[in-house]
Parts: sequence; C-alpha cells; structure tokens
Amino acid sequence: MKEKSKIVATFVCAALLVAVGVALAFWAYAQIEIAAADRKHVAEVSERAEDLFATMLEAETGQRGYSLTGDETFLEPYLAVLGTVETKLRELQQATVIVPARPHLDSLAPLIKAKFTEMAEVIALRRRGDTTGAIAQVGNRRGKKLMDAIRAEIHAFQDIEDAALAKHEADFSSNMRRLLVILSFAGLMVLVLALSFAYLLHREAGNRLKDQVLRETQRLLEEQQATNLKLKAANVAVQLSEAKLSVTLHSIGDGVIATDETGKVTFLNPVAEQLTGWTLAESTLLPVEDVFHIINEESRQRSTLPVAETLARGVVQGLANHTVLISRDGRECPIADSCAPIRDKLGCVIGAVLVFRDVTKEHAANQAGLDGAALIQAILNTVSDGIITLHASSGVIERANSAAEQMFGFGATGLIGKNFSQLVPELDREGNRGALAYYNASDAARAAGLGREVVGRRNDGSTFPLEISVSEMKVGGTRYFNGILRNISARKRAEEALVKAGALQSAIFNSANFSSIATDAKGVIQIFNVGAERMLGYDAGDVVNKITPADISDSPELIIRAKALSGELGLTITPGFEALVFKASRGIEDIYELTYIRKDGSRFPAIVSVTALRDAQTAIIGYLLIGTDNTARKRIEAEQEQLAQRLRDQQFYTRSLFESNIDALMTTDSGGIITDVNNQMEALTGCTRD
Repeated sequence: MKEKSKIVATFVCAALLVAVGVALAFWAYAQIEIAAADRKHVAEVSERAEDLFATMLEAETGQRGYSLTGDETFLEPYLAVLGTVETKLRELQQATVIVPARPHLDSLAPLIKAKFTEMAEVIALRRRGDTTGAIAQVGNRRGKKLMDAIRAEIHAFQDIEDAALAKHEADFSSNMRRLLVILSFAGLMVLVLALSFAYLLHREAGNRLKDQVLRETQRLLEEQQATNLKLKAANVAVQLSEAKLSVTLHSIGDGVIATDETGKVTFLNPVAEQLTGWTLAESTLLPVEDVFHIINEESRQRSTLPVAETLARGVVQGLANHTVLISRDGRECPIADSCAPIRDKLGCVIGAVLVFRDVTKEHAANQAGLDGAALIQAILNTVSDGIITLHASSGVIERANSAAEQMFGFGATGLIGKNFSQLVPELDREGNRGALAYYNASDAARAAGLGREVVGRRNDGSTFPLEISVSEMKVGGTRYFNGILRNISARKRAEEALVKAGALQSAIFNSANFSSIATDAKGVIQIFNVGAERMLGYDAGDVVNKITPADISDSPELIIRAKALSGELGLTITPGFEALVFKASRGIEDIYELTYIRKDGSRFPAIVSVTALRDAQTAIIGYLLIGTDNTARKRIEAEQEQLAQRLRDQQFYTRSLFESNIDALMTTDSGGIITDVNNQMEALTGCTRD
C-alpha cells in the first residue's frame, strides 16, 4: 500500500510538473507569436516605404525622359503613379505604429506634393514646346533637393523601423530560447512517464496498429480503384455525348441558333449559316434579331421573334404562318420554326435554342397539289430536269418535256418516237435493248424509283454525265416507264472542286509558311504542324502532350505581357500560358508580337494570332495559335528607320546651310509661289517667312 502511495504521489508530481511546463510553453508561444507579428509588420512597413520611394523615382525618371525627348511614352510611369502616391503614403501612415517614425511620414506629404508640382511644371513647359525652359527647370536642382529631402525622410523612417525590427528580433530569439528550455523540460517529464508504460503496451499496440493500417490501406485502394473505373466510364460517356451532339447539330437538316440569357447568339450550325448568310464567327454575341431577320410574307412587316418570350417565360414558342426569313445578302425563303429554353441543372433559363427549316419545297408541293392537274404540263415544261415517258416493251419515247429536249439538243417534239437507246447507248450495250426491260415487272423493287448514273448522248454526238431515276406505271394495261433525267455535269464539277478545296485546306494547314499550334484547355500542345516544326526546329513528337506554347516563348516577355494585361483588364494574370490566351479565352480578338525560342536556343520575333476553340456548348476545349516569322519585317523596319534618320539629318544639314548663307535666298514652286526664305531674305525684305 505504501509503494502504491509513492507511485501515485510520483505520478501526481510528474503530472503537476507537466501541467506547469505546458502552461509556461503556452505563455512562451504567445510571446513568440506577438514578436513574430511585430517583426512581420515592421518588415511590411519597410517594404511599403521602399515601394513609395521607388514609385517616386519612376515618376521622376519618366518626367526627365519626357523633358529631354518629348516622347509621351516616357510619361507612362509618371501618369501611372500620379493618383496613387498619396494613397500609398496614407496607407503607410496608417500602418505605422512606432510613434517616433510618424513625424518623418508627416514631413513626406508636403515634400511629395511639392515634387509632383515641380514635375507638372516641367511637363507643362515641354508640352508648350518650351524645351529650353523645361531643361532649365530640370537643371535648377530644385527637383533634386526635393528628392534628396524625400530620400532623407524615408531613410530616417526606415532606420527607426530597422531599429524596431532588431528589437523584435532580439525579443523573438529570447522567447525562442525560453520556449526551448520549457519544451525540453516538459519533454523530459513526458519521456519519464511514457517510458513507464511504453514497454508494456508497445507490442500489443504495435500489432493492432499494423493490422488496422493494412486493412484501411486495402479498403482505400479498393475504393480508389472503383472510383477510377467510374470516372473513366463517365469521361468516356461525356466524350461520346459531346461528339454525338456535335455531329448531330452539324448534320441535322434544320437550322439551329442558340443564344445566351440576354438573347445574344452563341452558336449557328451550317444550315443556319446557309439560310441566314451569317457565319458563326461573325454572328457570335450579336443580338439574335440582327442575325435572324424575319417578316410576314403578306404584310411585309417585321415579325416578333419568339426568343424574347421564351427567355422571359421559359416555354416553347413557335412562329406564325407565312413567315419569311431574309438572309444577310437579301435572299428570302419561307420558314417554320420553334424556340425552346435552355436550362441549367437547377432549372434556370440560361439561353434559348431556335430551330427552323426552309419550307420552300413544302410550300411548292402544297401549291402544286392545290393547283391540280391543270398545272402538271406547265410544271413539266418548266422543271430543270428532263422527264421522259416510254413504252416498256419497245423503249420508244412517247412523251418528253422541254427540259429533256434541250438537254439532248432536240427541237420541239424532236424526241417523240425515238428509241431510248439513242440517248443512253450504254443501256443497249448492256443488253437492255434501250427499252429498260432490265426494270421488268418481276423485279419491281429495282424498278421503283431506282436512280443510277449513266452517260447521255446529245443530238450532235457529244456526251455528258446523266442521272436517271425510273418508275413503272400501267395505263390501260400497257406498261410504261417514267424516267427523270438530270444533267449532273455541274454536280460533278462541284464534287471535283470540293476535292480540290479539301486538298487546298490540308495544304494550307500543313503549309511550311506559318505555324499552327493547337492545345487543349490546359495549354498542353495537341497539334504541331509542319510550319511549326520548320520555324521552331522541334518534331511534333517532341512537344505534343508534353509542353505548352509558353515553354517555347520568351519568359521576360510573358512577364511583361501578364503585367500589361493585368493593368489593362484590372485582373491578376499569371505569367505563362494564361498570359498568351487570356484575351482569347474572354472572346476578345488577340494578335500580338512574341519572341519564340527554337530548339537550338535561337530566338526570332513572330506575329501570333490566338483563337479559343469551343465545343457546341461554347465551353473552351483548347486554343489555336497561328504564328508567322516576323524577322524579315523587323529587319525592313530597322532599315526604314535608318533611312528616315538619314533623311532627317540631311534635311537638318540642308536647312543649316540655307540659313547660314550670307546671301538672301528664297525658293519657289513651279508656279512661282514662294515656298521658303532664309533669315537674310527676311531682313532684306522686312517681311517674315509667314
């Protein structure tokens, strides 16, 4: 019992010692935090003082550069800090807590005001053209005295702050030593207590911990594996969905226009581009009423768009009947459409989609049905396709419209009674005897509207590509074939032109005269064309899926560009790839000059045009950077500048000779009008040059 009491007493004493040590540790830690906060505050105040003085130096340097050269670009630092110096001084005064340092800041206000007044006077003299006065004002040492006084006050302020910082450093070090002693003592006490129990509990606790860690690790790995599989499946599903949606919108036969919640255009599919006459690039962010111009067919008054109603009420709207769409080039076509809201996951309306189609053919078909049989012959004589009716057994042509006669070069009724094999010789060569017996009644599936390409022969013996669509009919028990013939020469030429255009597009993209670099949304290069390989010396395999365009650009230029964009847009832009594409990501056209770095380390100037690549939902999926080597233009500009300088020197020399001549001189134009006189002529005539 006595031993147990001693053990309890020992543990109680140890616990008290530990409690005291912990309390002392908390006290020391609190002192350290106070000292660290004071030290940080003093450092920040000193840094602000340095920034204030640097700002004044930049303003003075810009003012002096403008006074000497008259170049307004030298005033940019001065103008940039004109309204910010007083604010920085007030912030510095508010941040200063050391009482002896405050009088120095109070003395700075009138000195800074006087300095800016002096700089403004010099700038005003220079802008009025008084270069001598401006230079004299700069050289009278008044500005230097003001800057010396400002420098002295800031240095005195910094000396006080540095002394305070040294004191805080000493306090911090002293508190750290106290904390170390306290922690060492507390640690020793804890170690004594821990060793009393560690040996008994170590083995069992260690085994339990190992088993628990192993089971938890296995569980986390299984969950991670399952999560990865789900993410992979979801990613594949999203990609498939986006691809299907893009293909659908680009292949659908109806025009599709999407807008944002303000009614501005965000998407046009190819059919909408064709019907409206606007391209997606031209119409993006334009009001939808500027792109989709509709009127009433009968009154010719502008019709109300359903987009505004859809956005306001969130319901599907349709157009009234007899609506006509007027394209950008003035073409008109009747349309039918509907407008539906686009909603986000929360059900809020974030835009509208307008789906419309050209109903010209539908109207024509309805009109034809209403006109009746009386108009059939007129239609046959006005259609551009040839229509021929012939006997199924003999192939003799019984009826042909004027388009067929013109197609084959015959006069009116010139085709009647002729055998069809005279018009399409290859059918006879195939053993069809020109009567189209190949499409007999036992093979009705092939005779019903089957179209094929053949070669037609005109009356003068010339040939042309022809498309035939044949159907069978019976009149009074007699079989006939109706053939619709279409001259596809223009289509063939168009197909050839399309093939050439595709080849031309491929040639342009793979041109060695400019670089085309496409990236994903994060900036990693995905496409690196032949021109980029030639300009930069990299193979596509060296950069694709490995680096960003920022890695082959001049880093200091990226820093300068990021700083300029941050100032221009009022945002913080990080140097790197973000600085290259920031404007394009906001839908702003961006063309700028940039220095590219080749694989061998050499550099060259390039003009870069940046475009954001977007999916059907206008989300950015990447960027396209098209660059051209600007070395030749830079060289020409340098040569032109040298020539211009020589010309100015020559003009100055000529003028000096003209003015220094002791004789009175004047020059005239071809009409005898005086164009210039020297000082001697002014003195001789008593008239000024003006």
